[in-house]
Amino acid sequence: METNILKAINNITTYHPNQLIQHYKANYFQSSNRINSMGDALELYIQDIFANTLQITDSQQRNEKIEQTFSYLGNKNNPPDLIIRDGDALEVKKIESESSTIALNSSHPRQYLYSDDPKLSKACRECEQWQKKDIIYCIGFIENKKVKHLWFIHGDCYAADRESYTKVSKAISSSIMTIPDIDLAETNELGRVNKIDPLGITSLRIRGMWQINNPANVFNYIYNPPENKFGMVCLMRKEKFTSFPQLDQNNILGNSNLKIEDKKIKNPDNPAQLLDVKLITYS
Repeated sequence: METNILKAINNITTYHPNQLIQHYKANYFQSSNRINSMGDALELYIQDIFANTLQITDSQQRNEKIEQTFSYLGNKNNPPDLIIRDGDALEVKKIESESSTIALNSSHPRQYLYSDDPKLSKACRECEQWQKKDIIYCIGFIENKKVKHLWFIHGDCYAADRESYTKVSKAISSSIMTIPDIDLAETNELGRVNKIDPLGITSLRIRGMWQINNPANVFNYIYNPPENKFGMVCLMRKEKFTSFPQLDQNNILGNSNLKIEDKKIKNPDNPAQLLDVKLITYS
């Protein structure tokens, strides 16, 4: 693994996000229409801080570095958005209101990413030999085409175990199956009912639309984003921090631009218990 969240944080303190769309259009995508939204630009920025390619303006050179860094680049229909080669998975989310909820669409929150997750694409499952990965939610609050706040929240600090979510989906699907005189179809969604009308030409798709509370609200008892300036916060379990190479830990601890604190947060699986975490902030 050539990169990790600690290296990415150090890159942010050197190249924090500014005019995202203008930056990417002005550099290696001059003739491309690819950058047409802040969400696209945010995802490219996340790629760049992990791959250390923020200063590379040649498209081919950047592509080669991205290939070395990531084993999977996702799509809009399946989680995750990125997988670091032999490392963590990344899910990138853009919000345009400081307190808005995070839309996860048809994918429930994830404490960890499992290779047997039915929501994953075949390409994702086969990008490496893997069964379980940590996942980091990379959430950018964007205002006036600038990233105002950037959160990196590890899934095991944010989400409950997957059974908490899948049992609800299964219960809904099972309930649908008990409705008499309906034609159910095989689907990866919560359910699909075919031939609802006498002509048999109408169907009903039943989809889950998941959302999770903004981390600014969830973790307001340990952190409040700065006003009127850029702020970055990373939250991970203490044992995760100590699992990184010692050199990367030393670089973070020696970065005078960062504030690193030991905190306790509520266990997503049992709020009566507290977890030891590292809170890393920059503004």
